[in-house]
Amino acid sequence: MTRLIIFGAPGAGKGTQAVRIAQSLGIPAISTGDIFRDNIKNETPLGVQVKEILASGAYVPDEVTNAIVRDRLDRADAVDGFLLDGYPRTQAQVAELDEMLAARGRSLDLVLELTVDTDEVVQRLLRRAEIDGRADDTEDVIRHRLKIYDEETAPLAALYHERGLLRQVDGMGEMNEVTQRLHAVLGTPQS
Repeated sequence: MTRLIIFGAPGAGKGTQAVRIAQSLGIPAISTGDIFRDNIKNETPLGVQVKEILASGAYVPDEVTNAIVRDRLDRADAVDGFLLDGYPRTQAQVAELDEMLAARGRSLDLVLELTVDTDEVVQRLLRRAEIDGRADDTEDVIRHRLKIYDEETAPLAALYHERGLLRQVDGMGEMNEVTQRLHAVLGTPQS
C-alpha cells in the first residue's frame, strides 16, 4: 500500500505519524501544512496570503491547496506512492484528488483516520504553540479549527468508509504506541 491519506482533527498527531509511516514505507510524506508554513517562513506571496487566512482560523481555499498538491504529486519521488497529511479536507478536494490520481492511472490504497479526544487535542495544541511559537494556536482559534474540521472534514470519513478505504486508528497515547497501531492496520513491520 503506497498511496495513503492520514487525517484526523488538528493536533491528532498526523504530522508526526505521517513522517514515521512514510519513512518506513519509503514514500514521501506530503504535508500541506508544512508546505504552507515553509512559504510563510520564507515570506513568499503564497506565505503572506496563507498567514492571514490561518491567523483567522480558516482553511486555505481549495484552489490554492489543490494546485500545491497537484504540483507535489507530479514530482518524481511521489510517482510510486505518497502519504498525504492535511489533504483532502473537503469533499471538493476529494473529487479533485480523485481526478488527479485518475489522470495518472492511480487510485488510493488506504485512508487512515487518527481518532482523539477533543479536550486532549486542545491541550496538545496549546503545548505545541508554546514550544513552537505558533501564533495561530490560541485556544479560540484551535476550537474554531476543530469546529470547521467537524463540519467539513469529518464527513470524509463516511465517504472513504463507503469506498472501503477507511481505517480508524486510536491516536491517543504515546507516539510509539500510535505508530505500532498504524503499522498493524497497514500490515507492515515497524522499522
